[in-house]
Amino acid sequence: MTRTRTAMLAALTLVAGASGTALAAHSASAGAAAAACTVDYKVQNDWGSGFTAAVTVTNNGAATSNWSLGWTYAGSQKVTNGWNAKVSQSGAAVTAANESYNGTLATGGSASFGFQATYSGANAVPATFTLNGVTCNVDGGPTDPPDPTDPPETGDRVDNPYDGAEVYVNPEWSEKAAAEPGGSRIANQPTGVWLDRIAAINGVNGGMGLRDHLDEALTQKGSGELAVQLVIYNLPGRDCAALASNGELGPTEIDKYKTQYIDPIAEILADPKYAGLRIVTTVEIDSLPNLVTNVSGRPTATPNCDVMKANGNYQKGVGYALNKLGDIGNVYNYVDAGHHGWLGWDDNFGASADMFKTAATTEGATVADVHGFIVNTANYSALKEENFKIEDSVNGTSVRQSKWVDWNRYTDELSYAQAMRAKLVSIGFDQNLGMLIDTSRNGWGGTARPTGPGATTNVDTYVNGGRYDRRIHLGNWCNQSGAGLGERPQASPAAGIDAYVWMKPPGESDGASKEIPNDEGKGFDRMCDPTYEGNARNGNNPSGALPNAPVSGHWFSAQFQELMKNAYPPLS
Repeated sequence: MTRTRTAMLAALTLVAGASGTALAAHSASAGAAAAACTVDYKVQNDWGSGFTAAVTVTNNGAATSNWSLGWTYAGSQKVTNGWNAKVSQSGAAVTAANESYNGTLATGGSASFGFQATYSGANAVPATFTLNGVTCNVDGGPTDPPDPTDPPETGDRVDNPYDGAEVYVNPEWSEKAAAEPGGSRIANQPTGVWLDRIAAINGVNGGMGLRDHLDEALTQKGSGELAVQLVIYNLPGRDCAALASNGELGPTEIDKYKTQYIDPIAEILADPKYAGLRIVTTVEIDSLPNLVTNVSGRPTATPNCDVMKANGNYQKGVGYALNKLGDIGNVYNYVDAGHHGWLGWDDNFGASADMFKTAATTEGATVADVHGFIVNTANYSALKEENFKIEDSVNGTSVRQSKWVDWNRYTDELSYAQAMRAKLVSIGFDQNLGMLIDTSRNGWGGTARPTGPGATTNVDTYVNGGRYDRRIHLGNWCNQSGAGLGERPQASPAAGIDAYVWMKPPGESDGASKEIPNDEGKGFDRMCDPTYEGNARNGNNPSGALPNAPVSGHWFSAQFQELMKNAYPPLS
């Protein structure tokens, strides 16, 4: 199904090619009028830390004697000088105003200028341009702000399913949270509903099934808009590198995954009864990146991941899910894209993006079935590290050389999410791709939270003294000691980000601290054992896990209390 993301905003489409050119023009809808302007933004020379660009703006509206072109960068780009226009920058917002000799722009007339800028990370082309404050659009006039409560036309998805919508509060999680001392402060927050086995579709041990949740969502929706968040999580050979989150399906059971898991879910979601809901799916966390990082040739390789790479069932499963769910007009698929502490290194980043595209074009799926990606799902990486930057250095030593950063390109999830978005767009995903960041457990507040940069004795004292993320190692992922609730769920919090979400319900365990027999297929992973001294995936460091944890997905009261205690922003 074709996505009409631009229809609810300005009708501006950016087409970015390998050359770094972006052409801004009106969307290709029947009978559309000419766009107010056309922008040709071309990166002429890029040397990794800076670039030069040439920009041509064509006025398709009324003639003007003065012009000002504006755009906002999603990354760290900083303009240093310009020519043939007065180019200035405030934060991420850039304004290019005419010189005295090129202010007149007749209808159909063009003006060209250039500039030089620095950057680190990704150098994505801007997503939107304005001419004299007016977003380039199909009618050549000001764009009326969209009313997010207006329902889309049949089969049309809105640009951001979180904008103008409430988000479903899972009554089962809410009841557990409210029963905890102090838990009523967050019991009304929306969290993901995890479909982590076939039985979860109809409900486990008398609990709510998928239809029960959707029926309750209709009640919560009332006359407004409501998004409901589902986690699709049952691939064959699931999470080949972590025993705690192994699933019920063996490595070869792809047909069972299709017919007994995805097909029944798709049938329920396609029920016209639920057509008024905005159904957000997080598609298969902890799987595709393993095929890049934990296979033969890597020090972190596992035999199980080699098996899954060889049989292709991760790609087939994700592709099948995207295809089936993407055919439902009110479903918004967001594919898991790991986190910066997993994929932020050069040899993981691009290869993982390519792997995502392979999966998204398998089993009949296309990139149009992907509304966006989600990062940091059920992880602990800080949203923003504000006390040090990747381009900082101490006594001539780069932050990238610190033991904590260890040559990673990113220091936090926001910068990683925005860079991964730019990379995915560059390889063929939708220009308006949205990102989600799971902030359920990455607050890192409490008394241990630094209030400023670390000492500049050396690069390690600088980074370790200032970092919010207090884990022993970025590779630690199970029931982390000292973690806190992060930013509360919210829509459109930053450029390119559809929402901060609590996809992982706070208080649900990542895995058992010791072996606990269960009928859910979940094994014992030593990374959940607080006495474990580590492996290659966490630099042979202690696990940092809390003691006495139950099986993954089960309620862990001690962790819930610690998450509230260390919340940032703090709970009131």
